[in-house]
Amino acid sequence: MTDQPVHILMIDDDEDDFYLVSQLLQDISPGQYQLDWAPTYSKAVEEIDRKVHDIYLADYRLGPYTGIDILHHFQQLEYKAPVIMLTGKGDYTIDKEAMQAGASDYLVKGEISADLLERSIRYALDEARHLRIIEENEKKYFGVFEKAHDLIILADCDKNVIDANPSAIRTLQYSKEEMLDLNLKQLFFLEEQSKHFFDHICGEDSSLRTEYNFVTKHGKKLDVMVSAVMLDDAEQIFLCVVQDITERKREELEKQQQQKFVVTGRIARVIAHEVRNPLTNILLAVSQFKGEPVSMEDSQVYVDIIERNCTRINQLITELLHSTRMIELNVHQHGVNELTDKALALAQDRLQLNEISVRKDYVKQDVLIPADEDKVVIALLNIIINAVEAMTPGKGLLTLQTTKQRDKAIITIGDNGPGIPEETKSRLFDPFFTNKPKGTGLGLTSTQNIIMNHKGTVHVESEEGEGSVFTIVLPTN
Repeated sequence: MTDQPVHILMIDDDEDDFYLVSQLLQDISPGQYQLDWAPTYSKAVEEIDRKVHDIYLADYRLGPYTGIDILHHFQQLEYKAPVIMLTGKGDYTIDKEAMQAGASDYLVKGEISADLLERSIRYALDEARHLRIIEENEKKYFGVFEKAHDLIILADCDKNVIDANPSAIRTLQYSKEEMLDLNLKQLFFLEEQSKHFFDHICGEDSSLRTEYNFVTKHGKKLDVMVSAVMLDDAEQIFLCVVQDITERKREELEKQQQQKFVVTGRIARVIAHEVRNPLTNILLAVSQFKGEPVSMEDSQVYVDIIERNCTRINQLITELLHSTRMIELNVHQHGVNELTDKALALAQDRLQLNEISVRKDYVKQDVLIPADEDKVVIALLNIIINAVEAMTPGKGLLTLQTTKQRDKAIITIGDNGPGIPEETKSRLFDPFFTNKPKGTGLGLTSTQNIIMNHKGTVHVESEEGEGSVFTIVLPTN
């Protein structure tokens, strides 16, 4: 019980019964209960309408009225306070009628003890509190169901739609009645997607989150993300929360197309920059031939300039194509620890020459990935060499770590070099971008291409003065 007294209204036309109950409540716990009295039906109705009592004790017999009339008044008010009916001995039909009319309990006059009364009040209050919590939760979840922007559909493994919220009805363009008559598989654009969904939700998984294509009543195709969970295994009833991602997918496609234009423009600028210098030399040499006649000796010099710069242009284009084209892979199962160690072995001379320390933290059981060994080793070697060249000789620390997360193998390669400026980091994988005096600027471009061809990703985290960490994520299947 709380610190506040329990307010009780006793509805009974017998004052002796009121005093008897009052005394019993005092015996239970003085001050814990506050008992008020309504000796008539009209007084009872007046007090009930005020809704100030926690619980009601109602005698069945109230002159021309009965306790059932009191219960009916509660129903008319939609007031769900607990009511304990007081009946005479042997009135079993009345007891049953009272419970059916909404009474929380009944007590037989003449058999009421302090313990029995206390237990009945406590149970009635507890039951009322639990029912109130359930009702509040039902209202809350019903509000979520009704107002949610996502489509919510309740269905069973016979593919029957049991219920659907307004968003589902509105988006799928069916009426409520049509939705409830619908076979859920009719919402799937492709039959194989419907089969995939039911095989999983009605199989051993009992939950899933997958992209599908739905179709509206009028044939419009929707891209949707379906999250489903089995609510009742026995009845095979499940809940689907469906997000309409049609607009998001369209925006993603537009963004990808814009990024393609950006990448194309960037490559065009790189090519223009790298090709312009040798092309300028060629044009200058050609202009000399067009001017005054030149000696054989000078002619040879100009021819050499043209040949050398044409070769340079050809070399640049060849390197660019090799670094960015889709490559043919010779795939076998290899461990990420094994591949990382092979790349490290190839960099051993540079590590020793620069007196670089190495710290390894590998996953204990090597993680196998489908990989072209030579190409992945080259990709890792490029990152290791960049790390070595970034660090101060004699003070460098190269850290190598391998881990597994679900169906992904992760390799991280870190250094304690000066870090990468923010404006440089965004261009790190661009073709021909380099800060090295003799670098081609294609090492990391080639690395990214190799990793992407393995359906993986590579990204870098770096702060100036804090070093850099390259993270390579590769699928295990």
